[in-house]
Order: sequence, then structure tokens, then C-alpha cells
Amino acid sequence: MALVATVLAVPAPADASPAKVAALQAALQGLHLYAGYVDGVKGPLTRRGVIALQRRRGLTADGIAGPRTRRALGWRGRPGLGSRVMRLGDRGWDVAALQFLLQRAGHGPGRADGQFGPLTRGAVLRAQGAVGIPVDGLAGPVTIDSLRGAPEAPAGPVRFLRPVPGPIGDGFGAPRGDHLHQGLDFPVPYGTRVGAAGVGTTIYAGYNYGGYGNLVVIQHRLGFTTWYAHLSSITSWVGEQVSGGTRIGYVGSTGDSTGPHLHFEVRRYDTPIDPLPLLLPTVAARSSGSGEERAGAECGANREQTRKAPAGADWISRERLCRWRHGRASTPGVTSDRAGQGGRPHPQRGPDRPSR
Repeated sequence: MALVATVLAVPAPADASPAKVAALQAALQGLHLYAGYVDGVKGPLTRRGVIALQRRRGLTADGIAGPRTRRALGWRGRPGLGSRVMRLGDRGWDVAALQFLLQRAGHGPGRADGQFGPLTRGAVLRAQGAVGIPVDGLAGPVTIDSLRGAPEAPAGPVRFLRPVPGPIGDGFGAPRGDHLHQGLDFPVPYGTRVGAAGVGTTIYAGYNYGGYGNLVVIQHRLGFTTWYAHLSSITSWVGEQVSGGTRIGYVGSTGDSTGPHLHFEVRRYDTPIDPLPLLLPTVAARSSGSGEERAGAECGANREQTRKAPAGADWISRERLCRWRHGRASTPGVTSDRAGQGGRPHPQRGPDRPSR
């Protein structure tokens, strides 16, 4: 009996590594079979997704991601991490595992979707520079080993400074027709200085074609990112190491906006969550009051939200503002394999694809 038990237990270690679990979650999420965080924590949601895949493909529904189940994932289930040197344009299981390791170490790229695009390459460059290995953007054995051996970002409560002074307008989950608001709006004057809400690295600083306008995204520890939208101008740059209060731009009305304000989001593993419980009373930036002479540059007929993303734009460039899966309104919150969390996640959209 002991031998039988040992044999039956053999497939389980294949799922044990957090990076492998994250790659599995990313693959299931890409097939719309998993609705939680890509966080490397195997729980009931992950097992449910595996069983759904197995039933769909006529496999034994045991919830174990063995070789046959991996093959059923298609390109998302291969190749294994460490079997090749990954580079811009690659995709697969190993890329998703790499993205998880990069994010766990605090380098980005903001999501794990199995697509090695510009954001993933930027995260690899930052990770290589941080440990003093050749900075070439290629993820081979040396880079992977450095990430496997890197300590996780420190655990503990995560709190954020308020990016601008002033009251909060529309809150998280506010109705917006057939969708919900996925951040907080700060209705402050045009030209107000915007400060980073905490320590992190800027992973996006540019125009977003899905509604955010001028947008800055900062990667923080423990899978958190903060998003600062509708800026009149951007002063940060991709790769900048910021701390609480570092100037990243100025309030404006670019993108899908009806007037000057800052749209502020907090995401964990690319899932929008309510920022309010995480906000400290301290403000990261003080009002400059120097922007009135620039007012109107992006407003009215000059707004650019109708422009389409150029070919090869990364997923943040194309991310839609305030859209939930299939355009349905949904209860704010997230779903996770971690205990005590529930709700519906924001969908993964527009993978981190390379330029063609």
C-alpha cells in the first residue's frame, strides 16, 4: 500500500514550485478557465481550472497538471523553464514562469501572460542590472538562476501615499453605464503635481490609446502596481526608481476625460482593487498651481482618445479604461486562491506582444 501511495503522489511535485503554479495559472487564465491572481499559490480555483480543462479535453479529471494536461494547454503548456534562452517574441510556459519570478523580485513586468514583449524585456534588463550580470535582455540560465535565488520582496502590509492633495471624487466601483469605475478620481486643478504613491519602478510612461491618456504605471513589491492617468505631462521614464513623493507628472485631462482630474488605480497581479483602504492620510505631492496656462491643450476637440494604438504597442498602451469582461458591470473586488478574498477579477487583455 505504501508503494501505491508513493506512485500516486509522484505527479504532485510537478505543481509544487510557485513559478510552475504561476505558469499554470497564466495558461488557464489565457483559456478563460481561471479567474484568480497569477500568484503562484495553488488552491481551489487553480484546481478547478485544471479539472475544467481536463474535462474539456476528455482527460482524467484529477486536478493534477501532469504531462497530458500540460500538452492540452497547447503553446501555453510548453516549454519548461530553463529549456531555452528566452528573448523578445517568444511565448510559452517558461515565459509565464519568468514573468512571475520577475514580478516576485519587484522588477515587473506587471502581468504574467506567457508573451515575451517589450515590458518583459525591460523587466529582464532591470533584473540583470540589479544583480550585476550581463545586461542583454536575454533570459538564459544565469538570469533564471539569479531570479530563483533572489529573495522575495519583503512581506507585510502595503500602504500608499495619496498621489495628490484634495478630496476624492468618484470611488472604486462607481457605476459607469455598463461597467464600473476601477479606481479613484481626484478632482484637483490642472497642473497639480503628481507624486509616486510609494517605492517602486516605473514600467510605463507614455500615451495610452484605450482611454487613460498620458499614463504612468509604477511596479511595487508583492505584485502591486499603481496607475496615474489623464496626466497633462509626464516627468517620469521607464526604469526610473521612485520613492514616495517622486514627481511623475502633472494633472491634466488627456484621454477619456471630461475635465482635469487624476485617475488613480491600484492593481495586484493586474487585477484592480479598491485603493481607498490602502491609502495613508499623508500626501505624496503638494499642489503646484502652475498649470493653468497650459489648460485646454488636450481638452475638447483636441483630445486624443480616439486614436488607435500603433502596431506593436504593448498591452498597457491598449488597455481599456473602466472595462470589465464582456462589458458587464460586476461587483468590485478580486478572486484569489488566498483565503478570505472574493469577487470578480479584471480580465487580462491585450498581451505584452513584441513589435512586429
